[in-house]
Amino acid sequence: MRTGVQCLMDGLVKEGVKTLFGLPGGAVLDIFDGLYETPVEFVLARHEQGAAHMADGYARATGRVGCCLVTSGPGATNTVTGLATANMDSIPVVCITGQVSSSVIGNDAFQEVDITGITRPVTKHNVLVRRVDDLPRRLAEAFYIARTGKPGPVLVDIPKDVQRATTNAQTPETVSLRGYNPTFEGHSRQITRLAEAINAAKRPLLYAGGGVISSGASDLLLALSRKARAPVTTTLLGLGSFPETDALALRMLGMHGSVTANYATHECDLLVSVGARFDDRVTGKISDFAPKAKIAHIDIDPSAISKSVQADIPVVGDAKLVLAELVKLVEPRDRKEWLRQLEEWKEAYPFSYDRGSSKLLPQYVIERIYEITKGDAVIVTEVGQHQMWAAHYFRYTKPRQFISSGGLGTMGFGLPAAIGAQAGRRGELVVDLSGDGSAQMNFQELVVAVEHRLPVKVVILNNACLGMVRQWQQMFYKGVYSATRLTQHGRGKNENIPDRQEAYLPDFVKLAEAHGATGQRVTEKKAVTGALEKAFAVDGPAVVEFMVEPGENVYPMVPAGKSLTEMIHSMA
Repeated sequence: MRTGVQCLMDGLVKEGVKTLFGLPGGAVLDIFDGLYETPVEFVLARHEQGAAHMADGYARATGRVGCCLVTSGPGATNTVTGLATANMDSIPVVCITGQVSSSVIGNDAFQEVDITGITRPVTKHNVLVRRVDDLPRRLAEAFYIARTGKPGPVLVDIPKDVQRATTNAQTPETVSLRGYNPTFEGHSRQITRLAEAINAAKRPLLYAGGGVISSGASDLLLALSRKARAPVTTTLLGLGSFPETDALALRMLGMHGSVTANYATHECDLLVSVGARFDDRVTGKISDFAPKAKIAHIDIDPSAISKSVQADIPVVGDAKLVLAELVKLVEPRDRKEWLRQLEEWKEAYPFSYDRGSSKLLPQYVIERIYEITKGDAVIVTEVGQHQMWAAHYFRYTKPRQFISSGGLGTMGFGLPAAIGAQAGRRGELVVDLSGDGSAQMNFQELVVAVEHRLPVKVVILNNACLGMVRQWQQMFYKGVYSATRLTQHGRGKNENIPDRQEAYLPDFVKLAEAHGATGQRVTEKKAVTGALEKAFAVDGPAVVEFMVEPGENVYPMVPAGKSLTEMIHSMA
């Protein structure tokens, strides 16, 4: 006989959980007492949202299921943003929440919330375990559902009495769910149709998303591209699925994508989507997206196919299995004319900024990070302008090298996700790229990195404002900077770019030191290299704040609702 807590602990160990992120509370005291009986490392977060993001970052960095544990009520509700972030980006996370005793559920007991009801729209699956006999099976199902098919977060809610009750039920060796049977192998006829279309195309384009990374299909994508001589563009979450140093790489497409990728999408005669969902930030104006192309869509989620863009050749299946078959059937082709056109666009329209400027520009900082690390770093970002510059000025060559909140666009994601990534990738350099706005949302988690000796490097590009919102206000709201200045001055209606903040509020260097990390501030371009090298050499967490020019914008940019060819290249 085992208690519910023992069933839970045994189940976590059997699932291979090595690191568990979370925060204790009344409804999970029995579980935390049981943690001492296991080899699982527990990482104490300072906020449950941080714990959820840490589990998410761990999953993205390792390919394993991330796991977090929190108490009932506000502990559970604080994870909602983290679960929604993971859900939008198809990240496998299992969140275990405590619940009040079964006898008082529905009576507005202390710290009671209907967390399964609250999280139903933002999880792949969730369950309230009402009987201890069901707990071993429900936990095994949670991990199975989280990691198979289209990955996603699963929440398991366990009442206090279920934790304490005893059972002789055992953890199942295998999981079989009548209503859940993902299709892994693509239909052979559809794969053959797609291979024939690729062979016949004059201007094919491969469009790779995060599904290529989650399925482990990056090597096969490279093999297909090289055999077919088909160029590759990626989504934001697909960065690293194809080496951006390769001649066939067109880099990211979409709202802030490369000019070459966007022009190629408009001119291709066959667009093959692999593990991407045709997000609105990618497509722009749907009616004018890839207007000359036949559309093929490979995805393990049948509901994603033709959801936004009508697919002419749908292939439901795991990207790795489908690409393995496709590589066999695709024939080598000489597409010199198409590739020559792409090279002309690359040369004419690279990602660029004023490299000759003596000012401290954010793009320069990211380029220096790439050069100093020789591209060998795990880059985690917050959300905003710095996120897009990270996509532009660091070249990603390996899967799971770029970690960011894509679909939900969650500010405050970066630092806790970087801590989770570092916990899963010990010995590797993990850099959190942040803006001064995002940095303030979960900065308290820096102490977790200090306590657990996780040497995360935090690079803050401080432009004294909420940069991306400020850019939109400049471009589309007549320069009325409403509530975007992160300074104590000039918050009224003003058509000027906000000035650099006069006082350091907050003082990130002092904040870093208060949390036990090292801190530096850089105000001049000539000091960038030395500051980065010093931070990367520190045996522990380090924060470097760069006081960058506040008026820099992200280009190119496709305005909302416009075609990918209607890019804005500058304000000039």
